[in-house]
Formats: sequence, C-alpha cells, structure tokens
Amino acid sequence: MPRYFIELAYKGTAYSGFQVQQNANSVQAEVEKALKIYYRQEFVLTCSSRTDAGVHARQNYFHFDSETLLTEGVYHLNAILPGDISVCRIFVVDQLAHCRFDAISREYHYYLYFRKDPFIDDRAFYYPYPFDSGLLDEAAKEILQYEDFSAFSKRNTQVKSFLCNIYESQWVKEGELLVYRVRANRFLRGMVKGLVGTMLQVGRGKVSLVEFRELIKAGDPARVDFSVPSQGLFLNKVEF
Repeated sequence: MPRYFIELAYKGTAYSGFQVQQNANSVQAEVEKALKIYYRQEFVLTCSSRTDAGVHARQNYFHFDSETLLTEGVYHLNAILPGDISVCRIFVVDQLAHCRFDAISREYHYYLYFRKDPFIDDRAFYYPYPFDSGLLDEAAKEILQYEDFSAFSKRNTQVKSFLCNIYESQWVKEGELLVYRVRANRFLRGMVKGLVGTMLQVGRGKVSLVEFRELIKAGDPARVDFSVPSQGLFLNKVEF
C-alpha cells in the first residue's frame, strides 16, 4: 500500500497541541476530519513532531498509508480546513519511510519583541525587561557543550532517554525581533521553552553562567524556568 507524507503549517493558538487528545481540539484532529470529509474514508496519521498547546509550525509532517491517489487534494483540503492550518503538499514516499524516526533534525525558533505591538502578540513574547545580550549569547553557546538535557524536560513524559545532539544554538536579530534558533536531532517535552526561559534569567543576571552550567549538569527541572509562553515558539523545519 502506498505511503504518503503530508506537509503542513499551522498557527497553534487555538489548539491543545499537534497530536490528537481526548476532550480537546488538536491540529491532527482537524486534519483527520478534513481528510475524512473530502476522501470519505478514515486515515490513521503518524506525526513527526508533537508540538505543545499554543505552539506554531512553519513545517511539520504526518504520514499515512492509502490506496487512494491523494497528491491532487491539497486545494480541496485547504478549503475544508480552518484558516489557521494549511496543507503545503502531499507526496508519495518509500513504503518504509517514517516521518518521526526518519527525521534527522528539527529546528525551533523562539521570538521576543520589546515594543508593544498588537500585530505580533500572538506570535512572539513581549519582553520589556533589560538584559545583557552578551550573556544570552554565551549561554546559547554553552548549550552546545552538552548532550544530557534532563533538566530541561518536564517530568510527565514517557521518554526513556534525555540525550539530545544540539547542532545549532544561537540568538539572532531579525528586524526588531530577537530570535533564539536551536536545531537538534530531537527535543524533550518543554525543552525549548525551558532553555529560553532559563537563558533569559542568565541575561538578566539572576542566574550566572557558572550556575547555568551547574544547572545543566545537575539535571533538576525544578531549577529551570519553563514559564515563557507558547506563542513565541515555532517549529521551523523538519529535515529528513
């Protein structure tokens, strides 16, 4: 039976997350509903990356198997889907391809803005506090030295390993926005928000670089700041 990848982008504000959940709407639930309406059959979808409630994505994937020719359905599915979810393309892949296990890297961006702006408040974190950008840069570079990110994983998770290979970790300016870019082979639940929140504490001088290193080595989530909001976080790219 042919296997398909479906690439999509979405604004996560209205959803409880990417994956189907009981008693809450999700991106997956909306995509499954649109597929069922248009093709008049059920589809079993496997997701690439499970973004949390309120998190956005410029690129994410599902895979599924079907005997039906699906590659021409992008326009029709987008007509059915709500305006905050877009199917970018549907394409046939190798029968053994897996959109989660075959992904070699995932890239997240977290956006900060510093002047109140009602046009981006649902896609970035308003942060009107003074900080040392040099300390932020040093903290981002420090992250590249480690593989065990136990400290940055929320504990109600089912993963057996907390090891991640970080390929990129840096703060960059994009116009009036400051963006944290991080790319790795995998991410733990809450990891990017924990990294951003704790680095901001370093930038404000509330946590020293020495303490930041000790925090990573200790592996204790109780010392990590997970409080930054989801609207600033984007899954930017999944690479296969």
